[in-house]
Amino acid sequence: MRERIFYICVIVLSIAFLFIGNRIATSDLYQLEEYYQLNFYNGVVTEILERNEEVIWDTRSVEVIFETRLTSGGRRGEIIVAEQMVADFFLVNEREVSVGDRVVVLDAPWDNTFYFSDFNRINYIAVIGIVFFALIILFAKMKGFNAIIALGFTCLAIFWIFIPAILAGKNIYVTTIIICVYAIISTLLIVIGPSKKALSAMLGCLGGVIIAGILMLTLDSFLQLTGGVDRDTEFLLLLHPEDPINLRAIIFAGVILGAVGAIMDVAMSISSSLWELKETGGVSDFSSILKSGINIGKDILGTMLNTLILAYIGSSLSLILLLNANTTDLIALLNREMIIVEFLRALVGSFGMLLTIPLTAGICGWLYTNAFGAVEE
Repeated sequence: MRERIFYICVIVLSIAFLFIGNRIATSDLYQLEEYYQLNFYNGVVTEILERNEEVIWDTRSVEVIFETRLTSGGRRGEIIVAEQMVADFFLVNEREVSVGDRVVVLDAPWDNTFYFSDFNRINYIAVIGIVFFALIILFAKMKGFNAIIALGFTCLAIFWIFIPAILAGKNIYVTTIIICVYAIISTLLIVIGPSKKALSAMLGCLGGVIIAGILMLTLDSFLQLTGGVDRDTEFLLLLHPEDPINLRAIIFAGVILGAVGAIMDVAMSISSSLWELKETGGVSDFSSILKSGINIGKDILGTMLNTLILAYIGSSLSLILLLNANTTDLIALLNREMIIVEFLRALVGSFGMLLTIPLTAGICGWLYTNAFGAVEE
């Protein structure tokens, strides 16, 4: 009964944090002029009205006029006429729409015309996500359900608080730390509950994130980063020309948020493994728990480093290919800021994981061998 009350309190406090945080984050949020606010609608193509093709200077262009029944927003159910342009001068073209396609259309305020924006793909992702979540619950039962709840809170914290806070000009460094602490505490308390196992993982994870943050700030002062690693980040400066977003802080936030998940995984794995060893009588004193934790961490580290590095390489593969194709000088390539930032993502996260291992093992050794601490499971 006590654990159920604690669980409900954590859920209520997490929700309260989201709503209060959102209110604070959006208090000074910059609003676009009404003219520049774009409205997008989901729709289903019901009829192809026209297809106009022409060739000018060996460049083929196709204009497709089609009818769409809107399926979202305040104009749901309306039949509208929209346009799609497919042309050779675009490096990558969507295929031409056909009857039955689910599309996203833009209600352009400058000429009161609907334009094809993209195919509606999120529905398929949603189906896969629902199946995945159902399998998690089937496999892990209540733990799996709690993991989904914790993930939902973390995502909401990022999109309800973190993103609006940045756009509103709040301190990015402080906001990043707050979101990381919230994600760690809420996730572990919801998934694991009030226990020494959860407290050990929580303290170890917080320590690893703090170390990663200090390392990132230290390296930032030496590397002379500008933050303008690509066009997307440069466009951020145009949102508040009078008080531009701190792009270096954006790099810090990206690196730390990217590392939190891996660090939390390592801390929880060690804490849980050591708890099971203690419960089965495998270890009982501080030195044994510490030694076992470090040995477990060595095995975890090998695979987690691969996971972290390969994830970053995979996410920036197009960039790596482009730079390698256009830069033959290795020194010039390795000193490009966008490459340095990718190195930072991988190395800072790996460094945080590395130091989380002995830190979590030591905390487990202290908590598991003392009556003082969190509630026993």
